[in-house]
Order: sequence, then C-alpha cells, then structure tokens
Amino acid sequence: MEVVNSFMTWVFKNRIGQIDNFKKYPLETQNLILEDLIELAKRTEFGKKFRFSDINTYADFSSMVPVHDYEDMKPYFERIMKGKQNVLWPSEILWFSKSSGTTSSRSKYIPVSQEALEDCHFKGGKDMISLYVNNYPDSKLFSGKSLSIGGSLSQNPLDPSSKIQAGDISAVIMHNLPIWVQFARTPSLEIALMSEWESKIEKMALEVMNENVVSISGVPTWTIVLLHRILELKKANHILEVWPNLEVFFHGAVAFGPYRKLFSELIPSSKMRYMETYNASEGFFGIQDQINSEELLLMLDYGIFYEFILMEDWDNDNPKAIPLSEVEVGKNYAMLITTNAGLWRYKIGDTLKFTNTNPYRFKISGRTKHFINAFGEEVIVENAEAAIQAAAEVTHATIINFTAAPIYFGDSNSKGAHEWIIEFKTLPSDKEKFISILDNTLREINSDYDAKRYKDLALSAPKINFTTDAVFEKWLKSKGKLGGQNKVPRLSNSREYIEEVLNFL
Repeated sequence: MEVVNSFMTWVFKNRIGQIDNFKKYPLETQNLILEDLIELAKRTEFGKKFRFSDINTYADFSSMVPVHDYEDMKPYFERIMKGKQNVLWPSEILWFSKSSGTTSSRSKYIPVSQEALEDCHFKGGKDMISLYVNNYPDSKLFSGKSLSIGGSLSQNPLDPSSKIQAGDISAVIMHNLPIWVQFARTPSLEIALMSEWESKIEKMALEVMNENVVSISGVPTWTIVLLHRILELKKANHILEVWPNLEVFFHGAVAFGPYRKLFSELIPSSKMRYMETYNASEGFFGIQDQINSEELLLMLDYGIFYEFILMEDWDNDNPKAIPLSEVEVGKNYAMLITTNAGLWRYKIGDTLKFTNTNPYRFKISGRTKHFINAFGEEVIVENAEAAIQAAAEVTHATIINFTAAPIYFGDSNSKGAHEWIIEFKTLPSDKEKFISILDNTLREINSDYDAKRYKDLALSAPKINFTTDAVFEKWLKSKGKLGGQNKVPRLSNSREYIEEVLNFL
C-alpha cells in the first residue's frame, strides 16, 4: 500500500506545473479559453444567432452577446432536454444537473457536456487532490478509501423515455467516474446514488463504518448527519475511534466557519485537515490552495471564461460586466460564466470578493438573492456567518444550521428587526450574550447595518429563536429536499422561508 500511495502522489503532483502556469499567465489563459469557446460553438444555433463568426475580441463578445439568467436560458435548456442537439454547444448533451442552489419548489436543470465533465468537474476533483498532496507530502491519502456523499439521479422530466438523464451534479459526476476511481471510493455506487435520503444514510453508515476511510468529500450538513449515525452504530465517542487514519475533509456548498467547532468535536485531532472547494451545478471554480489561508484560487483553465458585475450596480437596468483583468481587491462582485457546456454570460447567482490578483484568489461572499436589505442595511451571507461564528465562540455554542429574515414595519411594529432561527447541537451558555455579540459583530463589520441600529432608529435588536429540534431537517423533508446538495437559504428579504420553518419549532 505504501508503494501505491507514493506512486499516486507522484502522479497527482505532476499537475502542479500547469496550475503554476495559469497563475503566472492568468489573462492569457482566459483569453485563449474565450477564443476556443467561441470557435467551437460558432456553428451551434446560439452561435449563429449571435454571430460568433464575427467575434474577434472580448469587446465584440461583450457587446454582441447579452447577459443571461436562468429564465433567459431555460427555453434553450428545455429544447435540449426534449432531444434537440447543437443548440448551445456542439457535442451531444446527455446529462443535466439538477440545481439545488435554493430550496424553491422549482428545480433548475443545467446542461453538462462531456467536455464540462472531463475538463472542468473531473479536472477540479483531480486538482483538489494534486494541491492537497503537494501541500502535505506526508499524506497517506491513497492508503485507504475516500468517502463521498453524493446526491441522486432521476429521469429527464421533459422526456422520461430519452437517454438524457438528470440529477445532482455530485451524482452525475459519481456515475461517470472512471473505474479506477470507483475502486478507491466508498460507499458502493448503488447506495451512493439512492434517492430516499433516510434509507440512504442508514445503508451508507452500515457499509462505510467498517472501511478504512482516510478522506471525506461532501457538504458539511449531511456529512454531520452520517457521522452521528456511524457513532451511534459503533457506540464510539468520536469518529477517530472508527477511522483512525482519517486525515482530511474536502468540503463545499456552504461556508464551513459555523460548522468548524462541531467537526472538531466529532474529529478531535489537531492533525485533521480541512480543504474547501467551490463547485456547483454550473462548474468547478475554486480550490483552497494554501495551508494557512481560507482563500480560494480561481481555477482558470477549466473551459470557463469569467466576468464580473459590481454588486452595487446589480440592480441597474444595464449593469456593466468586466473581465478578470479589471477586478479589484475587496469589492463585492456577482460572477458571470461562459462555459464548455453552453452557458453564455450566465448569472450563476453567487457573489465573491477578491483577496488577491496575483494570483487571483477570492472568498465567497454570498448570493445575489440571499441577503437582507429590507431597511437599507445590506447584510450579506458573509456578514451573517462571521457574526454567528463570533457569537458561538464566545458562548461555547455549536451551530448546526440557521436562517434569517426581516421583521417588517407593521401595525404592531414601529421599527423593523431581523428574526433568526438558529439550530444548535450545544446551546449558548448565555443566550442574551449570544444575541448581543451577534448584533455587535454585525454592527462592526457592516456600516449600513450599524447606521440602522444606531439608537434603534430603524432596526431593533435581532430576535433569535433558539432550537435543538432538527427543525431544518424536518423542513427540508417536508419540501422533498432532504439530502444531496440541498441547503437552507441563509438570508432572505422575504419571510417565506422563515415562516415555513417556524411551523416546525
């Protein structure tokens, strides 16, 4: 096994030179990708409609091809799902990822080409391992199994008899992985792709608890559910009693900060490593490439061309999109992508802030639609997560999940406020102190929120509902969205989500 580990480590480290190359020549790399995408797609229906043959520069591209959101692209997607090919991308589209970016009742279906699978999603997974073993030469990553917690597959909703299939992006990837990767992972594909989440957790726990698991990949929320069940079955105090060789958790989809304390309780080892990735239904975008920094490296050679819109311009009629060469450190941007699956200047819905432009590193700051700005306070997910983490640390609380929404002015409310539902594994030692620290932290990091809270002029202190009753799991189950990459909306300007969750308290 030592020989296998050494050989595989050497194989994966060979990619580091290519990563260094796009870090050194980022703009050149992006320009080449845009040229390739336009050239490959110029004979598609979309390419003909927007005269790709006449596009020679980025300026041409940005002036001739409009910015699209999901509703704009949906008619194209539906035509492909009904069997039409060469619409957005020249190669045959056989897969659609079912987007779980929100818990709205309407699912989004995003095309996944063979090029997107191989040159983006698979490549991202391999790069995650390459960067990890390069940073930790003593790793024994290939001496045991990788536990991956994926979603499920389903029929094409517009044509169940067609060969086109749909599912969570993790399930699409897992189904298409090479044979050698299937041998290195657990649980079996049959269990990993089950759709009924409660049965799936039980069967996963029973199968994986006796394996030599050295790494875990997944969403923190559902990983916690699985680990708790394994501890119950094994009657163990912590997960290292079950998997003594576990060394790393590759995580994504939600911010890890609020979960860090809970994971340190489940896996009590200073040697345990955590590595963040930024992948979504639409593509694989970023990887944490440094040991002592939570910044993500923007991956520039995955067949994706990036553009950005300043969030302060987001609500303008015609907000200006800029290429990577024009972004500035510290500003909040919405991301647009043009991809090798036929997404063209597509609003992905995520926001980020660059922390460095040499190389291009960033932190995810939230969602374009997941924020609270009911009273001009402009609270984004990044603010909320920082505040809740600070409050939890001081009051020795362990967070499982949360959501927040405004309390609007009304007959009985002369002032607005924010209402939170926070689910804990360990409740705060002092609830009033928790509320105070959360509130004060938000005031420190968000001047707009602070201005509205000044002497309670526009906003009163936050109202927090404390619970340990698995309310978010019950709510997701009621929506038919238990498991996979489904996640709770952290913030909303509407009270739709919070009112529904309140019913489970």
